[in-house]
Amino acid sequence: MADLTLSLPTGRLKDECIELLSQVFPWPEKLRKGTRRLVFEEKTFPWKILFSHPKDCSTYVEFGVADLGVVGKDILLERGNHVFELLDLGIGCCTMVLAGPRGLSSAELIEREHIRIATKYPSITRRYMAENGFTGDLIFLYGSIELAPAMGLADAIVDLVSTGKTLKENRLEIIDDICPVSARLVANSVSMRTRGNAIAQFLTRLREVMNNG
Repeated sequence: MADLTLSLPTGRLKDECIELLSQVFPWPEKLRKGTRRLVFEEKTFPWKILFSHPKDCSTYVEFGVADLGVVGKDILLERGNHVFELLDLGIGCCTMVLAGPRGLSSAELIEREHIRIATKYPSITRRYMAENGFTGDLIFLYGSIELAPAMGLADAIVDLVSTGKTLKENRLEIIDDICPVSARLVANSVSMRTRGNAIAQFLTRLREVMNNG
């Protein structure tokens, strides 16, 4: 497992990553206590760790800064990074959905001549609209997507949903499930050739941990 660089996400997924990987190799306590260090490396630890924004992890892997990374499936679908997807880690689970005001159906949306869908995921949304016969405009927003239908900015939204609580509080409901989303282990294409044995060992041990969990 030695000589591997891992790109891990900051934010909500960070703790789940640490919890999983600490079962593969004991995790240094100094990294468990809310550290703000973005790079961690020491002789007694088998990996070099890079902490980056969840949307950037796959880019660090694609360009060879990291050998392996933990990335949400939503980011992989949206960014289209050229990386090898090795394993569904079963953490950070949620669903990409089309949602709108209560009582609105997919059939009603399709019947409208022109609709507006707000989202933080333009690539995923464009594909979904094209595949499902929706015609209209895509509105890109950075946050608070649920506000768009209430303010008349959009007819519906495409976003990630975990519990559905935020949708309910904003008088929205799921119209259609687009795809399940979870964290994936990805690898750099060159690293797969040059450090294949180390990656294979890491992957084997990680699968053992997950199967025994």
